[in-house]
Amino acid sequence: MPTNPVGAVGSTGLTSPAPVRQPKQVMDSSVFMNLLVTQLQNQDPSSPMDTNAMIEQTTQLAMMEKLTQMASDSAQGLTVQQRAAAAGLIGKAVTYLAADGTQATGTASAVSYKGPTPMVTIGDAAIPLDAITGITGAPTGS
Repeated sequence: MPTNPVGAVGSTGLTSPAPVRQPKQVMDSSVFMNLLVTQLQNQDPSSPMDTNAMIEQTTQLAMMEKLTQMASDSAQGLTVQQRAAAAGLIGKAVTYLAADGTQATGTASAVSYKGPTPMVTIGDAAIPLDAITGITGAPTGS
């Protein structure tokens, strides 16, 4: 009686391939801390790491974390500013670049915050805030 060789059985759940570890593309505080701990674990006991160098590396870690936090805060601030600017357009006549690249004018009637860029409703079209090129103040047709 012929037999078939046994292969990997991934779809039945009996065995699963080893997870593939993806290398980090960004240096963050955990990578920095792992490097520091590895350095401490592998140092020569007869010649320990210089205390000043350790303090310097710890200071660099703290600075990196603060810079990362500042970048995050800045991005959040930009989002709030965009939302406020978009809300301030409601009821005003604006000019914008239409999808075909031409200039169009209309009155902003609503704002949507679903995506990363606020969408301003002008007539029947939803226009990204960054496509608006001008504001005249008074609604058109009044």
